[in-house]
Amino acid sequence: MDLNKLIALALEEDLGPGDVTTDACIPAARQGQARIVAKQQLVVSGQVPAGAMFEALGVRYECVVEDGSLVEPGGVLGRATGGVRGILAAERHALNFLGWLSGIATHTRAHVQAAGGAFEVVDTRKTTPLHRALEKAAVRHGGGRNHRFALYDGVLIKDNHIIAAGSIERAVSGARAHAHHLLRIQVEVESLSQAREAVRAGAEALLLDNMDDDLLASVVGALKGRVLLEASGNMDIERIARLRAKGIHPDQVSIGGLIHQARWVDVSLDLER
Repeated sequence: MDLNKLIALALEEDLGPGDVTTDACIPAARQGQARIVAKQQLVVSGQVPAGAMFEALGVRYECVVEDGSLVEPGGVLGRATGGVRGILAAERHALNFLGWLSGIATHTRAHVQAAGGAFEVVDTRKTTPLHRALEKAAVRHGGGRNHRFALYDGVLIKDNHIIAAGSIERAVSGARAHAHHLLRIQVEVESLSQAREAVRAGAEALLLDNMDDDLLASVVGALKGRVLLEASGNMDIERIARLRAKGIHPDQVSIGGLIHQARWVDVSLDLER
């Protein structure tokens, strides 16, 4: 979604015709400055939409630390300067953006640290509708990588495609006939025999779906280096650390939970006296 549209809709939802509390208490001419402060250790994400929210209300926003920065409790993320009414009207949505997106970035960083460089940590299309660009940016800020953005920019043949096409070979052949030469063909597989069949059919990447450690080790041992191997399903920090320790290293591990299992982090806005 276009960020300006998102900001306008957010203001329409929350501000409506006006902030009755602030308008009643604060003179229209009152100027001030506020700081956005981290209440816990976090990886910053969301500075762009937070800044856009303030600026939409005529408030200048100074980004103190860039997205992707690790901030300790008490660290200042940014400063807002301008009309106090505008600062307070923008406050909640700016904090919502920063708390939500920094939560994703912080959660992603923990997974990347668990992987320790043994393989890449990537996201999926399990995103909040219309907020995908922001959430995928937060994954990058946490040190992760993005999978395909949408259905239009990557070929991923899943189990239902194979059922509908009749076989892995038919699905891959059809995809190659219609996709341009720069799109890599990826096939979801659930066994070593399916993985071998997909490679013979011309797949350039495999999604190793819901495999236990032993099966995953077999596929990685047989096919690592021939095609890109992406393990997915039942992945969390503990399992990532276990795969790393066991030496089971696909090229990538994809985790929808980088986004949908992330918890918001705690940030606050403090108006300076």
